[in-house]
Amino acid sequence: MSSIKRAGHRRRLAVAGAITASALLLTACGGEEHSGNHGGDKPAAGAFNDADVAFAQGMIPHHEQAVEMSALADGRASGAEIKTLAAEIEKAQDPEITTMRSWLKAWGEPESADGGKPGMDHGSGGSHGAEDGSGGSGGSGGAHGMMSDQDLADLTAAKGVDFDRKFAELMIKHHDGAIAMARDQRKNGESGKVKKLAADVIKAQTAEVEQLNTLLDRL
Repeated sequence: MSSIKRAGHRRRLAVAGAITASALLLTACGGEEHSGNHGGDKPAAGAFNDADVAFAQGMIPHHEQAVEMSALADGRASGAEIKTLAAEIEKAQDPEITTMRSWLKAWGEPESADGGKPGMDHGSGGSHGAEDGSGGSGGSGGAHGMMSDQDLADLTAAKGVDFDRKFAELMIKHHDGAIAMARDQRKNGESGKVKKLAADVIKAQTAEVEQLNTLLDRL
């Protein structure tokens, strides 16, 4: 083979090699695009763990009950401060419920850890709360400060200052439970999105507990 032919052959091999390398690079980039988190609140595969799932499954019914409590303030509370705070709780926690449901759906996990109806244990006894110190007093509340059926009935029946006092006392316990759950997620969870929500819960609800304690001192 002449030197001219050999040079042309080498150029063709070099071009072919460059095309192959470019194709491989494009394929790799395409694979990275699909494996990353490009779905808004949908976490990437492997970006969460059991603690993240448990947090969402536990916090959804917890938030739902806080919203239920807050909805009672309109027409029952005597003070504007309670009504305003209740409205703020509803406004903040409703969207968080939607977000956590979207995470569980993306993860392929059920909304309830036991596969039952979400929030079905709202009225359970306080044995779980006794384990972490965040349940209601005297066994009247459920895990993590959740109200019992009797707590809810008493709050629903209350009016005026009596409602204000009951609401503040129950919501403080409720918030303390949520803060404990959020701290646990921050310690043991993996997902950055879930950690951010847990941090928001800690910040907002700690401030609300302080506000509620101040209000109680005045009642």
